[in-house]
Amino acid sequence: MSYQVIARKYRPQRFADVVGQEHVTQTLSNAIEQNRIAHAYLFVGPRGTGKTTIARIFAKCLNCTGGPKIDFPDDDPRANEITEGRSLDVMEIDGASNRGIDEIRELRETAKYAPAGSKFKIYIIDEVHMLTKEAFNALLKTLEEPPAHVKFMFATTEPEKVLPTILSRCQRFDLRRIPSALIVSHLGYIAKKEGVKIDDAALHAIARGSDGGMRDAESTLDQLISFCGNEIAEADVLSMFGLTAQSQIYSLAGALLAAQIEPALREFNDLAKQGKDLGRLLSELLNHFRNLLIYQVSRGDMRILEVTEAEAAVLKEQSSTVTSDALTRIMEVLTDCEGRLRDAASKKILIEVALLKAIDARNAVSLDSVLKQLQELRSGNPIAPSALTPVAAPARPVEKPVLHKPLAPSAKPAEPAAPISQAPAPIVAEVAAPVSQGELDLESLWTQLVDSIGRASPFVRAYFVEAHPVSFLKNIFTIGFDPEFADHIALVDNARNHALVQTKLSELGFPNSQVKFVKAEAPVGRSKPVPAPVAAAPVKASVAPNGSKPAPPPAPVKTKTESIPFNKDDFKNDPLIQKALEIFKGQIVDVRS
Repeated sequence: MSYQVIARKYRPQRFADVVGQEHVTQTLSNAIEQNRIAHAYLFVGPRGTGKTTIARIFAKCLNCTGGPKIDFPDDDPRANEITEGRSLDVMEIDGASNRGIDEIRELRETAKYAPAGSKFKIYIIDEVHMLTKEAFNALLKTLEEPPAHVKFMFATTEPEKVLPTILSRCQRFDLRRIPSALIVSHLGYIAKKEGVKIDDAALHAIARGSDGGMRDAESTLDQLISFCGNEIAEADVLSMFGLTAQSQIYSLAGALLAAQIEPALREFNDLAKQGKDLGRLLSELLNHFRNLLIYQVSRGDMRILEVTEAEAAVLKEQSSTVTSDALTRIMEVLTDCEGRLRDAASKKILIEVALLKAIDARNAVSLDSVLKQLQELRSGNPIAPSALTPVAAPARPVEKPVLHKPLAPSAKPAEPAAPISQAPAPIVAEVAAPVSQGELDLESLWTQLVDSIGRASPFVRAYFVEAHPVSFLKNIFTIGFDPEFADHIALVDNARNHALVQTKLSELGFPNSQVKFVKAEAPVGRSKPVPAPVAAAPVKASVAPNGSKPAPPPAPVKTKTESIPFNKDDFKNDPLIQKALEIFKGQIVDVRS
């Protein structure tokens, strides 16, 4: 007897043997038991999921000896005739080669005659969507009101190409892609029957490559047995079909999540040199990020995912390093690349560019956050000092004790260098009293620094009014942003602003200083800097010791808008403004100070 391939040798012969389609087999079994057998059935699903197999088993249940019944003997002659394809009453027709109106007319003529020896005359038409429109129309009347002894069973992978008039006359069953776990289990059973030793990793690799089709998986196993003999390892599957090991997918994904450009490109280049199918590699990488997103959204509910324990451990580890928004942006980049891959002249270069874009997308700031910042800047005039007074906030963390001791009072505010360099911490955090009298402390330096920056760039100054000085140690001036404004750090922490602050510190008598931006809560009771540079003197005079006459209050208000010269050209040419215009494709209509 000639060799029979595994897909045919282990083809299910009764409903109990069908894998992964219980919703269909159970419905058909109940229909037989309740004698509710329709005249036309349509089986829809991807290739290799059991459409024709189920139709043939259903035909055997209907035409077996003493049928219709679900359980028939293995040696039933009529069932065996159908299995071997020699039954006169069960006709399997290929829709692709019998698609014309003439073939359908012939079918209609033969359907009138009674079956030769069975209870029903059954027509199984595979790939029924290939029939022409005229052929479908010729079949309509017979399909709707066939003779009592005729049953139609259609199978198709593209139901959208079947006329609605045909669909409405059939009972439709949608077959699902078979889960990987069931494919692995069934392949293990076949390998055991064939006397083949195959490890679990190889079985999972075959299941991944089959894309939910049992016939594809069985054909792959058949080919591997011919290639490897009686022992099959994962490396054999990967090398033969250009698949990528799961560990390599996880390594590449980990490099992307860690924003490591060089390791990501090296890992991908190694895979490309090994001859991996780049399209399948991209698809598997995209599927891994999809699993990560589902894992995060479902809060680790593994019932939604079809993964092994090892894969679940990787998902748990990597999901803690990235946000859902970042995963969504990465998937958008990879999905776009997958759509363009077919038409790309160089698939390798296209995927490399996509990996770089994915890393940028992982680190990108969301558009909503950018719009929020622009909306705050667009609010116009600087906020009034009364509006800037912070609401009572929690006490500063336990870093208070490490603040330096208070500075000795100094009568001359023109000598800031020595006291500031020796005692950098703000003493105003110690008590909620007014600013100290007369001395030039860190707060005084901060006020002068903000005003000096405002004269150079009013746009940059808008960020610093929400900040506060933290310390000035070892020539490092630490500037803090309250947690409410922590997202400002990413906008100001750049080379241009570092150079601007260092220049202004040098002008104030502190050359060779460095700048550091951190997230830190503002001291309780701290007032934000007054915009006017000349306002510092009146403020200090107003807090003179008891008994001295306070300074006139109108001075700060009067000089608020006069102290900072506003240049429209400088504002328009500011790099941040130009970048915002480039991103949002906008233009400046009007500039108001």
